[in-house]
Amino acid sequence: MRTLGEIRNLEGTQLRNALMDLAKEIPDAIALGRGDPDLATPEFIVEAAKRSLLGPLPNAPLAGLPDLRAAIAANAQRDHGISAGPENVMITTGGQEALFLVMNALLNPGDEILVPDPRYSSYDQAIEHTGAVSVRVPTSATDNFDLDPSEVEKKITPKTKALLLVSPSNPTGGIVMPSNAARLAALAQKHNFVIVSDEIYGKFVWEPHRHVSMASLPGMLERVIIISGFSKAYAMTGWRVGYVIAAQDVIKALVTIKAHTTGPVATLSQKAALAAALSDDSCVQTFRDIYSERRQLLGDGLSAMGLKYGEPRGGFFFWADSSVLGVRAMELCYLILMHGKVLIFPGTAFGEAWINYLRITTLQPTHVLREAIERMSPVLQNLSNQSSS
Repeated sequence: MRTLGEIRNLEGTQLRNALMDLAKEIPDAIALGRGDPDLATPEFIVEAAKRSLLGPLPNAPLAGLPDLRAAIAANAQRDHGISAGPENVMITTGGQEALFLVMNALLNPGDEILVPDPRYSSYDQAIEHTGAVSVRVPTSATDNFDLDPSEVEKKITPKTKALLLVSPSNPTGGIVMPSNAARLAALAQKHNFVIVSDEIYGKFVWEPHRHVSMASLPGMLERVIIISGFSKAYAMTGWRVGYVIAAQDVIKALVTIKAHTTGPVATLSQKAALAAALSDDSCVQTFRDIYSERRQLLGDGLSAMGLKYGEPRGGFFFWADSSVLGVRAMELCYLILMHGKVLIFPGTAFGEAWINYLRITTLQPTHVLREAIERMSPVLQNLSNQSSS
């Protein structure tokens, strides 16, 4: 079993993997680390996949099944007011491939891309692969980790090629509020850069807030590249269906890269995604109700433990400040795992500066979340007693 000393200096994906491996060695550990939905894929989606097996399953076109691309474009118009057509959509092997394809099509060595901090660390690897430079834009608990356009403007240089937005955010649960979205759009137009908008959690924004898609703003469709997918909204993580919505020339560039790498997404998975895209989203509303209940439960539990956190306005995460306990988040996560048998991730898995933050997910059934809170509480209480003595 790995010791704290062996994992203390790890960051990003390596740190998350090391903690997950450690949790596997602990019987009955409760995982509140990863962001994969724990709910089952809706039955009507599974049935659509089964029906597709009864006939031939040839390779789909590189950009994706025409019906699926059309359905995604129609939903973008219906849900977010984005004036996109099928020609503006490409299907990818999950959101992970989408982000790598987009970064490789968009960035050249020496380019700069503005990236919110903290951030999902897979972007670090994708950007590094292109030879471009990530420029960190700080976010703060004072405004619930919204991205401040004033902070963005401070970081713009002649080398700025793009701005990355992740709204709702992984790991903070923050969203880009409408007023800031408009100001960011104005900056992109003024300084002639592209906005890469990761909207994978866009169907889970909590009232009274609403999701604003950057491509829906005036004059922005040609300047925004949306990354999204079916994994979070429809509990389809293992089906591996993501997509990109962008200008036609961007889609053509992505298709060219995909032709020389992974090829088309599995037709079986695309047929399942088509059933989801053509549905009335009642299954998504059911999921929303479940996640909303869990969000309330976990938020109340963390508050009772004395942990402060930014308001999770979207997604599945709480981003909690552990500094009140007088111990850094890495050590705290280790103690909670070893003594409480609950896996959570330290902030340094999402940015080296976040030594006093924890990312905790809501992706366990309600009774399991209650059990996790009960296990964590005495560990935190013991630390609190030590820090005050």
